[in-house]
Amino acid sequence: MLVLFILLSGINVFGQKLFDDKTKDPEIGLVEHLDEFLPTDIYLIDENNQRVCLTDLIDKPTIINFVYFRCPGICSPLMEGLANVMDASDLVPGVDYQVFTISFDPQETIDLGIRKKNSYLNLVKKKEIIAKGWKFFVSDSASIIKGTNAVGFKYKRTGKDYAHAAAVAVVSPKGKITRYLTGIYFLPFDLKMAIIESSKGMSAPTINKIMQYCFSYDPIGKAYVMNVTKITGTLILFIAALFFLALIFKPKRKINKHI
Repeated sequence: MLVLFILLSGINVFGQKLFDDKTKDPEIGLVEHLDEFLPTDIYLIDENNQRVCLTDLIDKPTIINFVYFRCPGICSPLMEGLANVMDASDLVPGVDYQVFTISFDPQETIDLGIRKKNSYLNLVKKKEIIAKGWKFFVSDSASIIKGTNAVGFKYKRTGKDYAHAAAVAVVSPKGKITRYLTGIYFLPFDLKMAIIESSKGMSAPTINKIMQYCFSYDPIGKAYVMNVTKITGTLILFIAALFFLALIFKPKRKINKHI
C-alpha cells in the first residue's frame, strides 16, 4: 500500500505540475477571474464621445468583450456571434442584460467603433432593440490595461495587429465576474443561463482551464491548435498507472501443495 500511495502521489504531483504549467497566466489567452470585482477607476469613451466610468454603467448583467475594431482575424466572427445570439435569444438587450464591446487598441476612435456597430446591426432582425443594449467604447491605455487585467484577457501586439483569444466575460449588476463564454459561436441557452446566474451573483467555471491544457495558441495561424505532446504524455501516464494497479491487485494463483 505504501508503494501504491507513493505512485499515486507522484502521478498527482506530476499531472498537477503539467496542468499548472499550462494554465499559469499565458501570454496570450484568458485567465478566469471568477468572483472578482471590476475596478472602479476604469474610464471609457462612449458613443456620444463622453468619458464615462465602466462600473457606473453596470446596473444589470453585462457581457464585456474586448476587441479591436480593425482586427483582420477573430474579432469580426466574435462580434457576429454576439449579434446572432442576441437576435436569437428571448432575452431583451438593454432590459435583461447589456453588452459592452471595448477596443483594447488605444489608438482607435469611437467613430470607427460606431461604424463597426452599424455593420453588425445590419446582420440582425431586432436591430433597434439590440442597438439600445449593445454599446461600443474606446479608451486610453491606462484604463485598457486595468480592464483587460481585471477580466484576465491576455493579448500581445504582433506588428501592426494583435494576437488574442476569442472570449467574453459576464459581469453581475454589482460588477462581479460570474462567467466566461469562449469561442465565436454562442448558443441562446448558454447566454440565458449565464445571464440568469449573473443576475443572482452566481459564478460558474467554464471548461476554459481544460481547453488551455489541451490546446495552445498559435500566434502565426491566429488559432488554437491541439497540444499533442501534453495529451499523449498524460494518456501514457494514465495507462501506466492503470497497468501498475492491475499488477498490484491481480489475484495471486494458489500453489497446489499436494503435487
